[in-house]
Amino acid sequence: MSDIGAETWIIHGTLLGWWWNRKIMPWDSDIDVQMTNTTVHMLASYYNMTIHTFEIGDHEKRDYMLEVNPKYTDPSYDDTLNVIDARWIDIETGLFIDITAVRPHPKRKGIMCSKDQHEEKIQDLFPLRDSLFEDQPVKIPYNYARLLTQEYGNSALTKTEYSNHRFNSTSMDWERFMSVSSQEKVACQVSQALLRGGRRRRVKCVG
Repeated sequence: MSDIGAETWIIHGTLLGWWWNRKIMPWDSDIDVQMTNTTVHMLASYYNMTIHTFEIGDHEKRDYMLEVNPKYTDPSYDDTLNVIDARWIDIETGLFIDITAVRPHPKRKGIMCSKDQHEEKIQDLFPLRDSLFEDQPVKIPYNYARLLTQEYGNSALTKTEYSNHRFNSTSMDWERFMSVSSQEKVACQVSQALLRGGRRRRVKCVG
């Protein structure tokens, strides 16, 4: 984005993944980025529906199309079907990165807001910091810890188990594990198979 003068930063669940290990969390299904409404206006004016090639690693390139929602100028919270202001779309896979625009809150001084009803203090967002995410250079909000705790609670920065994953502080990765209930269900299913093979009474698995 910086190649075309568009300053953007990661936010929400993507920023939380950055907090833990600078990677997308395995249960996350998208990448969340923000930019100012002024920047979205520039993209709509000069780059809407254009295709850009990005280098991914040393030997791979991907083409992305930039699509700007024609309703990006409407700041209302009422239209819940148009909270995404723009998208980068991988033209090979169809996967996309959502972009939401932040703009000054109409009633609260010093607050930036987006149509998905997220609100952040200007001093928590800016100045942006430089960092890495998935080995790629990114911008992150200045007061990232405050933004994350406001959105997800204090435990989101310390809780090492979530969605059947456990954080390994040695490998710095979220590793999938099987919950006790899932283990019991699998054990029951194995017992069923063994009993069927021995032509004995079937056991019913619960859960």
